[in-house]
Amino acid sequence: MEPMKPMKPMKPLEPIAKGSETAKSWWPRELGTPSISGSSNDLRYAYFAEKHRLAVDDGQRVKIYDASGEVISGFSSSDGKTLTFDTANGSRKLSSLKLV
Repeated sequence: MEPMKPMKPMKPLEPIAKGSETAKSWWPRELGTPSISGSSNDLRYAYFAEKHRLAVDDGQRVKIYDASGEVISGFSSSDGKTLTFDTANGSRKLSSLKLV
C-alpha cells in the first residue's frame, strides 16, 4: 500500500466572463445587476433599487413587481413560500406590491 500524498493547493477562482453561459441570470436582462439577491427554499428574489423592481422566481415563472416608494433592505420567508421584505417602515408582504 502506498502512503497518502499531500493535497495540491486549490486553483484560485477566476471571475465569470460577461456573456458566458454561467453568467446568465434568471431575471430579465434589462433589469441589470441586482442590489440584493438571494433565495429561500423554492423562492429566488432579486431587488433592483435603481429600477424600483423586484423579480421573484417561484420555480414555475418569474414575476416582476413595482417597488416604487420602497427602499428594501432585506428579505425573509418563514415558510419558504411567503416572501416578506424589510423597509425603513417595517416588514411588508410581497402581496403589497403591484405586478408589472
